[in-house]
Amino acid sequence: MRQLLFSVFILGFSLSAFAQDAWKIEATPIDDTHYYGETVANGMLGLVSSYQPLQTSCVVLAGCYDKFGRGDVSNFLHGFNMLNTTLKINGETVNYKNVSNYTQTLDMRHAVFSGDFNFRNVAEVNYQFVSLRQLQYCGLLIVKIVPKQDITICATNMQQLPEGFKNGKYKYEEMDASHAKAKLLSTESESPTGYRHVCACSTFLFPNNENTEVKDDSVANGHEISFKRTLKKGQKYEFVVAGSTMSNATFFDPINEVKRLVLYCLLQGKDKLMARHFSAWDELWKSDIIIDGDAQAQQDVHGMMYHLYAFLREGSELSISPMGLSGLGYNGHVFWDMETWMYPALLMLHPELAKSALDYRYNRLEAAKRNAEEYGYAGAKFPWESSDSGEEDTPVWAMTGPLEHSITGCVGFAAWQYYCVTGDRDWLQKRGYPLLKESADFWLSRVDRSADGVCHINNVVAADEWAENIDDDAFTNGIAKMNLLCAAKAARLLGEPINKDWEAVADKIPFYADKDGVTKEYQTYKGDNIKQADVNLLAFPLKFITDEAQIKKDLEFYQKRVPGQGTPAMTQAIFSLLWSRLGDVDLASRYFKDSYEPNLLPPFRVIAETKGGTNPYFATGAGGILQGVMMGFGGVDISYDGGITQVKSVLPKGWKKLTLKGIGKDKQTFVRE
Repeated sequence: MRQLLFSVFILGFSLSAFAQDAWKIEATPIDDTHYYGETVANGMLGLVSSYQPLQTSCVVLAGCYDKFGRGDVSNFLHGFNMLNTTLKINGETVNYKNVSNYTQTLDMRHAVFSGDFNFRNVAEVNYQFVSLRQLQYCGLLIVKIVPKQDITICATNMQQLPEGFKNGKYKYEEMDASHAKAKLLSTESESPTGYRHVCACSTFLFPNNENTEVKDDSVANGHEISFKRTLKKGQKYEFVVAGSTMSNATFFDPINEVKRLVLYCLLQGKDKLMARHFSAWDELWKSDIIIDGDAQAQQDVHGMMYHLYAFLREGSELSISPMGLSGLGYNGHVFWDMETWMYPALLMLHPELAKSALDYRYNRLEAAKRNAEEYGYAGAKFPWESSDSGEEDTPVWAMTGPLEHSITGCVGFAAWQYYCVTGDRDWLQKRGYPLLKESADFWLSRVDRSADGVCHINNVVAADEWAENIDDDAFTNGIAKMNLLCAAKAARLLGEPINKDWEAVADKIPFYADKDGVTKEYQTYKGDNIKQADVNLLAFPLKFITDEAQIKKDLEFYQKRVPGQGTPAMTQAIFSLLWSRLGDVDLASRYFKDSYEPNLLPPFRVIAETKGGTNPYFATGAGGILQGVMMGFGGVDISYDGGITQVKSVLPKGWKKLTLKGIGKDKQTFVRE
């Protein structure tokens, strides 16, 4: 135990010995034994860094699922590492072990990952990975070399089949048209079950469109292209690898389209592509959180915002998995993590991004209605784990699949919140109200009416997932009640027929208290430890508990029942939010830091799901912490009758001023000092 504590101390020191600037996270030295990669993503294509120069450790393509491996359910697949490149200098392959002064940097302002190193004191090299924001299926690797003496370089770009892929078809093509000369490396293959057709293409972009000789060759499960060049001392040289990948999940003919996209990149050129990429990210950052007085918190909050921005894109009609596009964690499935934790912050900052997540649910509404019918219920029952079909994708061994029904209320509540922030009545009529109505109808059929008229919701998995097969879970009851009330509000607003049972049942859904007046997590709760916030969510975001003395009593009780290990980051974030609104600076500060600092992993301060965990990047936690900053410290609040207000709150220790800019549809600015 003492050795573990010492290791944690050393890790914590290495991560937070000094605060870097607000936009760039710099890592040096690079330690391959304690390395958790950073992701550059554009909401569709995620490129995860490697400690090896010019390499990506993982590529994730949003919306591309197949039934393969983990849990025997549909899950994210490894994508094509179509930008991976090796560099030889004077015949020796550059790698992590033979370079010096090696530094890697994530530029969050413009979503660029870069590396810099010295090779054998004969050349300085810089490389950059970019997932182009304006071209959702395209990425670039930009390599710059400054020789310190005459050298010979050989660069090789390789495509190999990802794990489990089969029936690969490899092609090298040279196009010599009057307007362009292109040398394309392309691969098409089937996903493990043949469900998806996945393709990739890449090419070199040379300076001034020079006609450098390129050779192709075969390798195990793939093929490659390479070129050689002699460089004089001091002769700066740059080349680019442009790549594209997609599947038939989003395009009928992916192999030809990836080639077209790579040709487009070739004809546009690196400078134009990067300028548009920068411009797109500049637009995103017009909605920002500015902290005066805590440089490290500023950098960390930018990191959280960056990842949410990177993991979703406007108009995609996709949502975010707990790990976003940083890897294959949780199989890429969509949970309550989106609607309850990530969504509210995104809705405040960029409603157009939040809308994509709701469109994802609307497009699967018919599947949710079939799910409800299958279990003997009315309305729509959304799956606890959702992929592309909208059917339940939770592994069979997890009781959350058949019994964690709170997700349906989370979807309905999110739809009403979108209307409250945007005032978009047309959207509410066409998409929001169907989500609200069908989810509310589910609860009417789900409740068990007792002889005294109380409407129980029995046999559920709680939001605290350590509590299984229990009755009247506080959050499940609360989100069902909210769902029913919001459906009635929407119907009145739109002039739709109101099912009077919605409000009648909502009024009869119970909450329980123990002998000391503490709100009980469920009907038979005896004070057990909890995995995550449940009761405390009745105070925020549900706002059913508004008495400050009761909120404090519940906080003081449940914060002692969250173990120090094995629990997700969002719980401490909600504690921080509520203590800030209650005016307790010390506890708000304590729980803010505790919500993520023990979860940070080297070398880029990526957030793991739990203290001591190793599965980054935990976008769910980032969303919860951002709510703690915005709705807690900043006091911004969504009125469930419409609009955004600011309530009383306090800043944490050391913070002089907090500015929230670009909030909501009117891009308001809120300040707390």
